[in-house]
Amino acid sequence: MELKKILGITFLSGVILFYGSLSSVNASKMTVKNLTKNDLPNVKILATGGTIAGSSQSSTDTTGYESGALDIKTIIKAVPELKKLANVSGEQIVNIGSQNINNSILLKLAKRINTLLASKDVDGIVVTHGSDTLEETAYFLDLVVKSEKPVVVVGSMRPATAISADGPLNLYNAVKVASTKEARNKGVLVTLNDRIGAARYITKTHTTAADTFKSPEQGYVGEIAGDKVLFYNEPTRKHTTQSVFDVSKFDKLPQVDIIYGYQNDSRYFYDTSVKAGVKGIIVAGAGNGLLSDAALAGARDAVKKGVVITRSSRVGSGVVTHEESDDKDKFVTSDSLNPQKARILLMLALTKTKDPKKIQEYFNEY
Repeated sequence: MELKKILGITFLSGVILFYGSLSSVNASKMTVKNLTKNDLPNVKILATGGTIAGSSQSSTDTTGYESGALDIKTIIKAVPELKKLANVSGEQIVNIGSQNINNSILLKLAKRINTLLASKDVDGIVVTHGSDTLEETAYFLDLVVKSEKPVVVVGSMRPATAISADGPLNLYNAVKVASTKEARNKGVLVTLNDRIGAARYITKTHTTAADTFKSPEQGYVGEIAGDKVLFYNEPTRKHTTQSVFDVSKFDKLPQVDIIYGYQNDSRYFYDTSVKAGVKGIIVAGAGNGLLSDAALAGARDAVKKGVVITRSSRVGSGVVTHEESDDKDKFVTSDSLNPQKARILLMLALTKTKDPKKIQEYFNEY
């Protein structure tokens, strides 16, 4: 079946020409050696959908497209340059917008990655993912993957049908990073816009811009420049093979909610979450993770009913400091993890213990 029939849009030939231009423009700059198939590393691409698999009837549509419209075979076929980097094969885990990624999908993805990486026939993994919750999936994998082999999560900010789509080059770079020995034992990496970020530190900072993924305080770990993968930093927190978290025997995870702090908030969100049976609550507090008096009362009562409260911040960067009052209230603080990543770590911590002191140790170490 031809690609144009799969997409079913009249201007697809222009898109294919654009993808082809990626090849023609960069061909003279390629530093990849002409290796035989047996010499190349084996990279598996696990697809979950998102913008990188998105499609629209208009080449100028960069926001109203359909996420997850293309399957992984179509995406790989559109970037033939991948064959120069690795023996690439694809597998579709799901094909949805990342706002619909849930715990069941996270567990499925993590288990599949660990199974694949345990094989001597797989040298690296690339996960294609929607950008909206990409950082959450990447951090989850950073905590539960049991291998030193590279795992790279990649997405795009423009669908495949858009003028100047960023997906093809992002995917090419992700496979290139996953193919390099230098990417081993660095935890899960995120690659977009020629930058390489650590899953622990990278975050989405802009709703639509192509350079949205940044590490505001800690910085990137590397970049792709002149078709070369360059590393400058390494994540210092525990990850992958150093992690105590193992989801191989889990089919569900503890429910953890995030409650946003704001002026004139109340305690009823806390009461409702407790009533719903949550095991943990992340507070996206003001400033240094502060709660209003009303919210504080709700959080304290939640602790009395066995719910673990973790103070994070809605600010976007910086460390939420642990105070004497936190020990008195039996609260946990999130260090520099934003609320969405703090939720990931708290879910996994709750599979090990409900002791806030031990959970605080996890937040200090991971």
